Amino acid sequence: MAKSGNNTNLIGLEKQDYKGSPTTLCAGCGHNSISSQIITAAFELGLQPEQVVKISGIGCSSKSPAYFMNRSFSFNSVHGRMPSVASGAMLANKDLVTIGISGDGDTGSIGIGQFKHALRRNTPMLYIVENNGVYGLTKGQFSVTADEGQNLKYYGKNDLPPLDLCLEAIVADCGFVARSFAGDPKQVRPLLKAAISYGGAAFLDIISPCVAFNNTSDSTKGYDWVKEHDDPLHDITYIPVQEEITTQYEPGETSTVTLHDGSQIVLRKLDESYDPKDKLGAIQALHNSNSEESLLTGLIYYNPDRPNLIQTENLVESPLAHLTTDALRPSEDSLSQIMSGL
Repeated sequence: MAKSGNNTNLIGLEKQDYKGSPTTLCAGCGHNSISSQIITAAFELGLQPEQVVKISGIGCSSKSPAYFMNRSFSFNSVHGRMPSVASGAMLANKDLVTIGISGDGDTGSIGIGQFKHALRRNTPMLYIVENNGVYGLTKGQFSVTADEGQNLKYYGKNDLPPLDLCLEAIVADCGFVARSFAGDPKQVRPLLKAAISYGGAAFLDIISPCVAFNNTSDSTKGYDWVKEHDDPLHDITYIPVQEEITTQYEPGETSTVTLHDGSQIVLRKLDESYDPKDKLGAIQALHNSNSEESLLTGLIYYNPDRPNLIQTENLVESPLAHLTTDALRPSEDSLSQIMSGL
């Protein structure tokens, strides 16, 4: 392992090594801010880019993997099917770090079944939804997270209630559920680092304003509305287990959550009654936030005890992708025993 210097991380790489191609998204798009924070988080964690696989579906959000970690593996799948491809990648090579990028349409509409089952199976991956409430790539139609009663210039009024993807994730028994805002890098970055270090499915819903179609003052996905209604659960910092870091906090109660590898998220609570390990409390908090028209951000729910997909499938120690054909192929005797039992 290379020694880190002022401009390099723990594995001897510079931040430049984690960048991707120049963005083709609109200037000011929240997705670009998220890509920037992924670059910084991966650099600070010391991820090996060649050990990362980036998977996406279809939409503006799904173009994002091109804009970070160009040395990593990448696969742009079909609309709504990113979770299945991610599950296959992890089952084939459990040593990979999987980052799935999706949108509110890609996940909440055509991909809702894929989304729920990937979380139910606890597929080890970081699942990011870049949530802007519209189909930006196809010129701004309402998505499933669009506000009820919202009016768009070319599409009229939305009469349907929005789907809360964090609530859906908790109901699916996802063990790491968080929400943030693309315009709040101080919160986004530690949540990304904690989610990458989690041992199972880590879901991060990031409100990401669409500057072209959905950035009006009354949109809950716009910059102005979020800045006025943001309701953070706590201030967050992330302490990687391999580094010695000193931190300073304002006076007040703190709650330390230990992740699977011994690393920690340290929370300074603004509401002393909130416990991110309380599943029903998390659901109630989301319900109250939606009812009060505020945006609840931070680590909403955390459960470190669920076995992940690799564990429930009882995979062998060596990644399947590294095994020989003879090791993967059932023997003639085993096939005969199966056939004789039919």
